[in-house]
Amino acid sequence: MVEMIKVTLDNGNVYEYPKSTVLLDIAKDVQHQYKYRIVGAIVNNNLRELAYALEEDSKVKFIDITSAYGNRFYSRSLSFLFIIAAKEVLKGCRVTVEHSLSKGLYCEIHNAGKLSEETVKKIEDKMREIVEMDLPFVKRKYTKQEAIELFSQRQQYDKLELLKHRQKDTINIYSCMDYYDYFYGYLVPSTGYLDKFQLLYYPPGVVLRFPTRDNPTEIPEFFDQPKLFSVYREFEEWGKIMEIENISQLNDIILKGKIDELILIAEALHEKKLAQIADKICSSREKKKLILISGPSSSGKTTFTQRLAIHLKVNGLKTVAISIDDFFKNREDTPKTPEGDYDFETIEAIDIELFNDTINKLMNGEEVELPYYNFHTGRREWRGKKLKISDDHVILVEGIHGLNERLTHYIDEEKKYKIYISPLTHLNLDNHNRIPTSDLRLIRRMVRDYYSRSTDALTTIKRWDSVRNGEDKYIYPYQEAADIMFNSSLVYELSVLKNIAIPLLEKIDKSVEEYVEAKRLIKFLGYVLPADSRCVPNNSILREFIGNSCFNV
Repeated sequence: MVEMIKVTLDNGNVYEYPKSTVLLDIAKDVQHQYKYRIVGAIVNNNLRELAYALEEDSKVKFIDITSAYGNRFYSRSLSFLFIIAAKEVLKGCRVTVEHSLSKGLYCEIHNAGKLSEETVKKIEDKMREIVEMDLPFVKRKYTKQEAIELFSQRQQYDKLELLKHRQKDTINIYSCMDYYDYFYGYLVPSTGYLDKFQLLYYPPGVVLRFPTRDNPTEIPEFFDQPKLFSVYREFEEWGKIMEIENISQLNDIILKGKIDELILIAEALHEKKLAQIADKICSSREKKKLILISGPSSSGKTTFTQRLAIHLKVNGLKTVAISIDDFFKNREDTPKTPEGDYDFETIEAIDIELFNDTINKLMNGEEVELPYYNFHTGRREWRGKKLKISDDHVILVEGIHGLNERLTHYIDEEKKYKIYISPLTHLNLDNHNRIPTSDLRLIRRMVRDYYSRSTDALTTIKRWDSVRNGEDKYIYPYQEAADIMFNSSLVYELSVLKNIAIPLLEKIDKSVEEYVEAKRLIKFLGYVLPADSRCVPNNSILREFIGNSCFNV
């Protein structure tokens, strides 16, 4: 007699299937209940690919490209498709997946001469050909030694470096068309799932483009981001010079006992960049009076602002800091979200007219009274705080709307200097597994929230999707408006953050949905060897998150 198990979907429907039924078969049966194609599932709060076989009664939440996990399934699988097609068209080439760019992935092809529009078109055509063939992505478990032999034969040396520090004795490897690869995460079942993409020639590489979570049926419009791209390129070149381009090389430095030296070098690079920004502000032909600093959550804006103030003082300028938060409208005048909650993220929550009037009067040498926003009462208060600045003063303003021209539209453009800050890590796990900036920021925020706000990792993860939605609306569309960008990532920081983050993540119970994300981050941090924080300077941006900063953060 066939043993049956119960499958309960997140919409409440219950089905019975024979034990060992794979998720793909169930997905085919219930696909009509879902708007978009199912690419994976969350089973009993564990992320699973569709090849997974159910062995017990299970709660199943099918996911598509509109979920963060489903979108990763799709983009990761598309990367493998691109790698295969590139190697088919350009025999013997090496492909690297570098970083995100304009809602796509910037990739480079090496050992194949200079890339051209024509070659990129051939690769894209090959990708579409493979999609039409609907070839399966086959996963097989190898012993560590088997994997070493496989990747050695295929001269995939970056995989060998990654395996060198792997603790587990086995590893899952995917194959398709006689190409083998390891991926940090799951793939879709076959190439036929990958029917929406675009390959854009972006010298010296390409941008692999695909639908977003918000619009899973269309390729988003491409917006060039030359400033952001330039910052990534600069730090990649620095990484090559320092011979630290991936996690394996960071681990080697830790094992050799040279992490203290690396910390000092990374911090010196930050110091040099800060000095250069201060020099540019001071040497500008037009005298800058208003410095606007913006960036996504956990970029280190507060420490950056205070360190920049020191460098400006070295250049003979005095600084005052003004908080945009004090210019919030009264609670009854604050816009609301569609759900009926007060929306403090939108620029409409700020009294823009009062802000512009106050800044202009200050810059014209007038004395002003600064408002104070009482978050308890939800009202603006006037507490008699007067401010007047001299000609050798600059005003520092930090906030998410700093690069949005609407915030300062009455202020002379020539007197403004806009800075965008974000931790744009150039480190990847290997050639084909990148480390998203958002993961680094989430880990930073989790650690900071625990130390400075007594907030557990579960709460931080719950809020993260909302935080990122706000960044998509109010920060990223304006980042290219910056006069300069500052990369606040530190090449060593994951090794320090790991010691604090993993115990916090391990407290998240398997019974909650956020366990999926906790498990993913624990696995990711498992690739990084730990390092002691004792050599991290007390003025480091990292101290804003791990504590013991010499600044008021």
